Amino acid sequence: MKRYKDVALLFYKYGRSDLFKDSGFEVPEDGSVEQGQATDLAKDLERLGPTFVKIGQLLSTRSDLLPPAYLDALSRLQDKVDPVPYEEIQKAVEEELGVRISKAFESFEIKPLGAASLGQVHLATLRGGRMVAVKVQRPGIRQQIVEDLESLAEVAEFVDSHTDFGRRYETALILEHFRTTLMRELDYQKEALHLGELRKNLKEFHRLRIPEVIDDYSTSRVLTMEYLAGTKITSLSGAVLVDLDGDVLAEELFRAYLKQILVDGFFHADPHPGNLLLTQARDIAILDLGMIGRIHQRMRDQLVHLLAGIAEGDGVQTAEAAMKIGEARDGAIDRNLFINSVEDIVGSVKTRSIENMQVGAVVLLVMQACADAGIRIPPEISLLGKTLMNLDRVGITLAPRFDPNASIRRHLSEFATKRVRESLTSANLLGVLTETKDFLGQLPSRMNRILEMVADNKLSVKVDSIDEHKLIQGLQKVANRITTGLILAAFIIGSSMLARVETSYRLFGYPGLAMVFFLFAAIGATLLMIQIYWKDE
Repeated sequence: MKRYKDVALLFYKYGRSDLFKDSGFEVPEDGSVEQGQATDLAKDLERLGPTFVKIGQLLSTRSDLLPPAYLDALSRLQDKVDPVPYEEIQKAVEEELGVRISKAFESFEIKPLGAASLGQVHLATLRGGRMVAVKVQRPGIRQQIVEDLESLAEVAEFVDSHTDFGRRYETALILEHFRTTLMRELDYQKEALHLGELRKNLKEFHRLRIPEVIDDYSTSRVLTMEYLAGTKITSLSGAVLVDLDGDVLAEELFRAYLKQILVDGFFHADPHPGNLLLTQARDIAILDLGMIGRIHQRMRDQLVHLLAGIAEGDGVQTAEAAMKIGEARDGAIDRNLFINSVEDIVGSVKTRSIENMQVGAVVLLVMQACADAGIRIPPEISLLGKTLMNLDRVGITLAPRFDPNASIRRHLSEFATKRVRESLTSANLLGVLTETKDFLGQLPSRMNRILEMVADNKLSVKVDSIDEHKLIQGLQKVANRITTGLILAAFIIGSSMLARVETSYRLFGYPGLAMVFFLFAAIGATLLMIQIYWKDE
């Protein structure tokens, strides 16, 4: 009940703001955007706890749902909280590893390196002197999140059933996506697998470091990995930046993410400055793979066209790729209007200076145009746009003159070639050859059957256009309604004519037979109207 109250207060507070413009909720007539309200929403989500903070962070990737002011405010949400007492951390580690901390580690720092809403990280030393970072999940946090999500699922079901916003954006499906992401982030074994997969995929990038997982010291709630000391990208002093080969690092980082997105289909989806460190060896360490994205092969083909269109300022190509990635929500879309809106967005790329060039922001704007046009975009694409936007900020910090569009143009053909080469594996070729063999083997018999049917005039084509049975039923209902209406009208007219004939039997002071027919007509007309207004709708 407390969570229902919290959510109800959020709707009451922000239901009249621009957050729900055109959503079915009541909004001000001018629909003005207030940055202060966006900031207040971020603060309210922080106050409500880790579940709402994480949902706010995930909502910051959905440009198809929220206005830009809210995306910016939610993207700055921090889940920094007071650390859990060391005694609870010690108990959790010992229960998960099945051994006392003093036996498993040579040293274990009491003060954490960092504390977040889901867990905190402690510096430790293994037996043998190897320094590691131990990520420990907060006790009881998983149960709290599960209970919060159950409450929110009921709220989402209500919103879908009773508001235009819910019917348009399917909030229950969005919440299910959030639930999957959050539960994956709570499973440190999956994060360990992600770290291993990313290390393998980026082994050719020698300036990037991904921590190695210590499997024997890791469980679903404790993750022990190689400790990479470094400084946040945004915390680098001016002297360090001047002496740093920022252009090379920015190019390496951007190229690595293009490979993750276009070739591997698996990418680190949270490259904000806190998760990217400059190591003492002047390399970049990539941390925290709790949030990742996966893109299937067909979508990657269209992403190549989408990013190429943005890089070249080709709005038509960008719009065509976006329409192939998404799907129309309600019937056909206005194709020309959508292409014109995307051309306006992408065309502005050519007029921007390099310092203001942000590929991620353009992707998010294109996704917003898709939402306005009624095109449903997969959540992975919005997550990709947010990833690129964070990457743009890091690139500008490392090298203010770095041009992400030029980097895309330089490397797009390289990664497209890699994708084609990797698809030409022996297994894929064997599958193609097998299907070709089956097709050629069955082709003669199928052609013979078709020609025989044509010769015997037995070839028929079945076309499913409309349901004739339902159509006939509908026509019958219309005919019955008209007939009933005519009969009731005849009763009313007949009763009016009979009212002029004087009889000894009277009802309510009027001729009795006329009143009987009139009452029958009135009751029938009332029942017919009730059935039309309630049942037919």
